[in-house]
Amino acid sequence: MSTRVAKITSLILVSWLFMAITILAQSENVKVLDTKGHPIERGKEYYIKPAITDSGGRFTLINRNGSCPLYVGQENTDLGKGLPVIFTPFAKEDKVVRVDRDFKVKFSAFSTCVQSTEWKLGDRDTKSGRRVIVTGSSGSYFRIVKTQFEGIYNIRFCPTDVCSFCKYDCGTIGGLRENGKILLALDGNVLPLVFERV
Repeated sequence: MSTRVAKITSLILVSWLFMAITILAQSENVKVLDTKGHPIERGKEYYIKPAITDSGGRFTLINRNGSCPLYVGQENTDLGKGLPVIFTPFAKEDKVVRVDRDFKVKFSAFSTCVQSTEWKLGDRDTKSGRRVIVTGSSGSYFRIVKTQFEGIYNIRFCPTDVCSFCKYDCGTIGGLRENGKILLALDGNVLPLVFERV
C-alpha cells in the first residue's frame, strides 16, 4: 500500500512540476501589446502615456534645471505631443517586447545636450529620496510588467535577464512632480501605462 501511495505522490509531484515549468515558460513569452492589441516591435516607434487621466501626458525629455543631462518625464497634460520611443530587447532573437524581459529604451529624437536619449537610472533625488530616470550613453535595462488590467502595464527597473545572480534595488516607474514639471522616478507612486504606435 505504501509503495502505491509513494508512486501516486511522485506522479502528482512530477505533474505539478511540469505545470509550473509550462506556466513559467508561457509567462516569459507573453508579448506586450499596444493600444490596438498588436505586439510592440523592436525598432518601431511608440508613445508611452498614462492609462488613467489626470496623471500627466505622453513621455518626453525634460530639462530639469537648465543644464544637461535631460531627464525622462511627462507632458503636463494629455494634450501634449510627447516624444516617441524605440525599444531594443536584450535577447537578440526577440523581435517583439515581452512581459518581464529586459530591454533598453530611447527617445526617437535629438537632444540639445548632444547626447544619447537612451534611458538610464540616475542618482537619488536629494529632496524626495527617489531615483530619477535620466538620459545618456550606457543606458540601463528596464522591463515591462503586467497589471491586473488587460493592455495596461508598468515599467520596472530590475534587469534580471542581464544578470540573473546580481542583486538589484528594483523599483517601478511613477511620476515625480517638481517645479511644474513631471519627472519619472522609482521608489514612489506607480504609473499604469499604455503604448501607442506612431
